[in-house]
Amino acid sequence: MTDITIVFVNLNMKDDILRAIRSIVDDTRVCPYQVKIVVADNSNNRDGVKEALEGSFPDVLYLDCGGNVGFGRGNTLGFQAAPARYYFALNRDTIIPENSRTIERLVRFMDDHPEIGCVGPKLLNLDGTLQYSCYRFDLPSILIKPLKQINWDQKYRWVRKYTNRLLMKDFDHNTTRPVDWVLGAAMIVRQEVVGQVGWFDERYFAYLEDCDWCRSMWEHGWPVYYAHDIIIRHAHARESSRVPGILKALIKNKTARIHLASWCKYLLKWRGKHKYYRY
Repeated sequence: MTDITIVFVNLNMKDDILRAIRSIVDDTRVCPYQVKIVVADNSNNRDGVKEALEGSFPDVLYLDCGGNVGFGRGNTLGFQAAPARYYFALNRDTIIPENSRTIERLVRFMDDHPEIGCVGPKLLNLDGTLQYSCYRFDLPSILIKPLKQINWDQKYRWVRKYTNRLLMKDFDHNTTRPVDWVLGAAMIVRQEVVGQVGWFDERYFAYLEDCDWCRSMWEHGWPVYYAHDIIIRHAHARESSRVPGILKALIKNKTARIHLASWCKYLLKWRGKHKYYRY
């Protein structure tokens, strides 16, 4: 069986996908584990990603999702197409640093800690600064999350207070430790977890499916960890924050509307069960 399946969900982002895959191929050139890369295409190959993969990376599995089925569903289809011991959801705008052996170290970390259900590596912005990628199940912080998405944390102190709590800015990010949830831009999950918890909840078209999945893992006794010494660079586009103001964002920004819909679904699903497991 494949050791790790890495899935990229594509939506007309061929160049990003190819760049991310190149960094993985370089990283795993001497990897002792069997790695399978899958591109789950939500764009019906409108950007020509299928032909580009056939020409540059013929070992990569191309999967046509039949349309834009969303982030969670796209990842799930990719995982199911290539069963493995570990499943790694990785955003198309990520880059594995050179000579880091990141994929090998992630698999080894999971092998060495069989009690852990999921791990998220440290993410750095392209300029090398820290990107906050682990979070709390803190109800007040979750409630103000839509305000964070439109950058109100930069305007109002009370929003910034809860945003900082959500982002765990009060803990040393040079420490490997359990956290409530990790960003779906880079999260690796073991097969046994999927057997108990299932895949991403497909009620979320995009956003908060990572939070929901990690919460389900904790509910089933599978800890989620942040690994500070395994590093991936991530551009982090934040499409839903491009239009300022709540009403303007909802009217003009489809991504912001999707984000708000996921937020409502999350609150409804976990109503009466709001708690967090690690502080």
